[in-house]
Amino acid sequence: MQKDQIVVGLDIGTTKICAMVGRLNEHGRLEILAVGKAPSEGVIRGQIANLEKTKQGIEKAIKEASDLADVDIKVVKVGISGHNIRSSQTESFIVRENKDVEINWNDVERLTQDIHRTVMPAGFQLIHAMPQSFTLDGEVGITNPIGHSGVKLGAKYHLVMAETEVVNKIHKCVKGSNLFANELILEPIASSLAVLTNEEKDQGVALVDIGGGTTDLAIYENGILVYSSVIPYGGNIITNDIKQGCVLMQAQAEQLKTRFGYALTEEADENTIVSLKGLRGRPPKEISVKQLSYIIQSRMEEIIEFILAEIHHAGHLNKIPAGIVLTGGGAKLNGLSSLFQVCSGMDVRIGYPNEYLGKSKFEDAKNPIYSTVIGLMLAGFHTIDERFKEHHLPEESEVKTVIDNGSPISAIWDRFKRQTTTFLQEDINSGTDFKN
Repeated sequence: MQKDQIVVGLDIGTTKICAMVGRLNEHGRLEILAVGKAPSEGVIRGQIANLEKTKQGIEKAIKEASDLADVDIKVVKVGISGHNIRSSQTESFIVRENKDVEINWNDVERLTQDIHRTVMPAGFQLIHAMPQSFTLDGEVGITNPIGHSGVKLGAKYHLVMAETEVVNKIHKCVKGSNLFANELILEPIASSLAVLTNEEKDQGVALVDIGGGTTDLAIYENGILVYSSVIPYGGNIITNDIKQGCVLMQAQAEQLKTRFGYALTEEADENTIVSLKGLRGRPPKEISVKQLSYIIQSRMEEIIEFILAEIHHAGHLNKIPAGIVLTGGGAKLNGLSSLFQVCSGMDVRIGYPNEYLGKSKFEDAKNPIYSTVIGLMLAGFHTIDERFKEHHLPEESEVKTVIDNGSPISAIWDRFKRQTTTFLQEDINSGTDFKN
C-alpha cells in the first residue's frame, strides 16, 4: 500500500451529505486531506426520496472536497443504510479435491461465491456476506481455516441485504454526479472500523450509530460481526417532538436540542430558562431546560428500548462484556451515555473516530458525526474482516495493468467486487465510461 494512495468516502445521510478525502501517512495512520459537506434535502430516514436534490448535494460536497484537496475525485466508497436493510444467517459448503493441500484464500472465496449465487428475497440484493465460523470435516468453531487441511469446508454467513431499488437510486445519484461507487458498505460496519478497538470486538460489543433518520446497530463477538440492524428512528424524531411540544420552528427545535438538550432529566438544571427570539414582533418564547429534557428523555427511552430489543433478538443481551459504544451525531446529546447505562445496565462509552487517525488539517474529524465517512475511507486501507486482511487488496500493478490495457472499469469490479479494494484516483481517466 502506497502512502500517496487516496480514498474518498461518501456518506449520504438524512441530515447531511459528506465527502471526505484521506490517505495513509508514513506511520500508517489516516490523514484527512479535505472535507466537503452539503445539506441533505433529498433523503428521508436514510433513503433517497428525491434523486435530483440528492445528486445536487453530492456534487456540492464532492466539489468542495475536491477543491480543498486539489484532487480530481472519480471513485468513492459509499455508505448504505435505511429501514430497507435486512440481515439473515445461512451456510455454505464446498468439497475440495485434495485433502493434503492446505486451504487457501481461493477456497474461502469459493464459499463466498456460492453465497453470492444464493437466491435473495424478491426485490433485494446482497450487500455483504460475512463468514461467522467455519467447519472442516465435521470439526466446528474454526475461526480461520486458511492453513488447515481437509476435504469438506463449510461456513456460517451473516448476510446483509438491501432493496434493489434503493441500491439503484444510490448508483444513479453517484453516476449522475460523474462518480463511480466501487463499493457500498453498510454504515454501522463502516462506523465500527472507525471507533471500535480490536479488544472490544474480541470481547463482544454493540455499536450504536445514532444518525438523523436512523439508528444503526452492529454487534461483534470474537472479533467478528455477528448481527446488524437498522432502526428507523434517529435524532430528527426528537427534534420533531421538541418542535411540536414547545410549538417552535424546526430550526429552533434543532438548536434547542443540540445546545441545551439533556437525555437524562436529572442532569438538567430546573432553574435554567432559554429565551428564543419571537417572530415578526412577537414576544420572546421562554423554554425550561428541565421541560425540554423531559421531551428528549421520553423519546430517547423508546429508541433505547428498540435497540435493546434488537440485541435481545440477536441473542447477545448478556454476551457483550464490552458493553455499548455510541457514535454518530446523536451521540453528542448531553447525558445520553448515562441514560443508556441506566436503561441497559451495561458499560457505555461515546465512540470517537480517532482510533486510526493521524495528524490532519481537519482536526474536527474526530467528531462522532464523521464516524461513518471516516470508516468508509478506512475500508479502502483495511479489510472489513481482519482475519483475511492480507488477501483483501489487489496488487497496485494488477489494477494499473487492467486500466492501461484499456479494459472497461467493470472488469476491475467483476474481478474484485467481493473484496475491499482501493483504486488510485490518478489512474482513473475522467473520460472512462463507468458501467454498473
